[in-house]
Amino acid sequence: MPNSLSLSLRRLWTLDKFAYSLRVFLAFSGALLLSWALADIALLIPLFLGIIASALSETDDSWQGRLQALLVTLLCFAVASLAVRWLFPWPWLFAALLGVSTFVLIMLGAVGQRYATIASGTLILAIYTMISIEHHAGVPEAGGWNQTLLILLGAAWYGAISVIWCALFSRQPVKQSMAQLYRELGKYLIIKSLLFEPLRGLDVETRRLALARQNGKVVEALNRAKEMIFRRLEGQRGERKLNRYLRIYFIAQDIHERASSSHYPYAQLTDAFFHHDVLFRCQRLLDQQGQACKRLGKALLLNRPFEHGQSERALADLRASIEHLRAQRNPAWRELMPPLTALAENLATLEEQLAMAHNPDASASQGDVSLHDRSPSSLKDAWERIRLNLTVGSPTFRHAIRLALALLAGYGLLHLIHPTQGFWILLTTLFVCRPNFAATRRFLVQRIAGTVLGLIVGWASITLFPSALLQTLIAVVAGVTFFATREKHYIVATAAITLLVLCSFNQVGDGFDLIWPRLFDTLIGALIAGAAVFFILPDWQGRRLHREAAGALTASRRYLEEILHQYGSGKQDDLAYRLARRNAHNADAALSTLLSNMLQEPEHYRRHVADDGFRFLVLSHTLLGYLSALGAHRHRLGETDDGAHLVPAARGIADYLEALAERLARRVPAADLEEAREVLVTRLENESQGLDDETYPAMQTQLLLIARQLGPLTEAANRLIGTPHEPIDRRVAAVG
Repeated sequence: MPNSLSLSLRRLWTLDKFAYSLRVFLAFSGALLLSWALADIALLIPLFLGIIASALSETDDSWQGRLQALLVTLLCFAVASLAVRWLFPWPWLFAALLGVSTFVLIMLGAVGQRYATIASGTLILAIYTMISIEHHAGVPEAGGWNQTLLILLGAAWYGAISVIWCALFSRQPVKQSMAQLYRELGKYLIIKSLLFEPLRGLDVETRRLALARQNGKVVEALNRAKEMIFRRLEGQRGERKLNRYLRIYFIAQDIHERASSSHYPYAQLTDAFFHHDVLFRCQRLLDQQGQACKRLGKALLLNRPFEHGQSERALADLRASIEHLRAQRNPAWRELMPPLTALAENLATLEEQLAMAHNPDASASQGDVSLHDRSPSSLKDAWERIRLNLTVGSPTFRHAIRLALALLAGYGLLHLIHPTQGFWILLTTLFVCRPNFAATRRFLVQRIAGTVLGLIVGWASITLFPSALLQTLIAVVAGVTFFATREKHYIVATAAITLLVLCSFNQVGDGFDLIWPRLFDTLIGALIAGAAVFFILPDWQGRRLHREAAGALTASRRYLEEILHQYGSGKQDDLAYRLARRNAHNADAALSTLLSNMLQEPEHYRRHVADDGFRFLVLSHTLLGYLSALGAHRHRLGETDDGAHLVPAARGIADYLEALAERLARRVPAADLEEAREVLVTRLENESQGLDDETYPAMQTQLLLIARQLGPLTEAANRLIGTPHEPIDRRVAAVG
């Protein structure tokens, strides 16, 4: 029994939201104990509001960085709260402050995610201050400063818990991010294994699309893990545990490159080896390696041994199957055997990386272990980022204008109709209004549904449990539930925060009087947010699809150029190469995200464009797979190396990608590039003749695959900018 309990607690500790929820529970419990000790239950509401705002503003950092962020957050909170109280009696001045401060705070998000989080928390606390004043009959005097101090005290209390927690358990979030990264890698490998399924008539395009979407999740996990490690490595380069996680991260990057590699068109392999088990062996090996990645993530969390014997046996079976095919000496297979062998060797190297990831200390030391710092290096750099976003073409600028006007509309409306508890309108608008239509639509529906659910549960709670003690305990549980579920289950989170509000306000008044105003204000605030994102500078994804697609091509071109540089200088995973590779995958993930958001937009604004966009995404991701294989086989070309003469053709491909991206960005047809493409393909096909069929010329084969991919890519690019889409663009321009 003790062992079972210990294992359950260890598993609970590994959950990424457990620590977050526990910190919130400690903060709420401390506020509750303070109010009981002082026999003043009215202290709960401002303390709870401060705790919630501080927890929503929490940034991932080392304890030193989190302490600095806490001080900045408290300063912003104090300024916002005091400004609200000073200007509350003068609506016109208050409205001006609301609009300007909202715009400025949202624009700070252009500097970086840390600043965006603090800015969002500041806006939330400002509205909480408005709600607190309104709760006291709209009079900011008469004890109002005490309410402000209590809100700031609640924020500081949670911040102190957060800093201490981070100092005690600084590596736990890194471990969790690594586990999540290997889980996403495992899913990617399992999806890719389906491409090797030896069945005719499969919908390969759908599977490739699923693979591209999962690649976006892998890239997101890689970026999150990198940022967590980087923030904790600052000033702690010699810390052995952190350096170990850094090596595990680099291994994950290598696994990702090999997992995304494509060595040959899978359809041709299926046709050639349909009556043999070799593709089944490939599929099983990739599937087992995906399962092994998932087990590795769990092993990292639980500090347990990692077992990957099944994937090792699957690799041995694949090699035996290839040897059996080679022994038959079938002339029809001579051209296919080298890429099949290269595929097996790539998977074998991936297997070695898996074994190394669980014990990275046994691996050889890496040369360049530096990470790219994306945070601003100075105030000048921060201002430059903001300045570059001060244009209508910037999504951040459009969202800043949109949210500022939406909050002003809500503020004007509540003064026009004087609803009870009207400032909940502003809070709902703030939470629902998102940078794009898809996210706003999702949060609008979930916010309303969650509010209705929360009001029903809240009504039942304050009816069935009239005890003040029980209601405050319910409020604490609801607050913890909100933070545990707000990212993945927003309906539940909204219901929980609504329950917290009812139970808390019922301690100092009549909670039943809040039910209908809360529902009414939520509906109005959600409708304002929906109208704002639809009519105020709407950011329809189809309007910038061609630019995002051009960005993906540009990033792939830079990745190719860095690969060619490696062929000239020798294989080394330096920062420049890793950055080019990561940027290529980031661009691929950004295109996938844009298309997913487009599917949530009204059909009127995505007609025709979405299908063409997904077609381009599949082709672009396939191109990235060919580039990854080229990078996986990179080595230094000697003077007598057969691949040295291919460098000019490779640079020609890079130039072609640059030219295609430039035309796509300007929405100019690329018909004039056809001749250059045919010359590249013909040249590489001529080079392939006469090669030894027993060896795999990686550079020549991958370059030929890339060159052949240029034709479908160009056709897809032309469809994105073709005349069938012009009427849609005119309609979008008329609305936006």
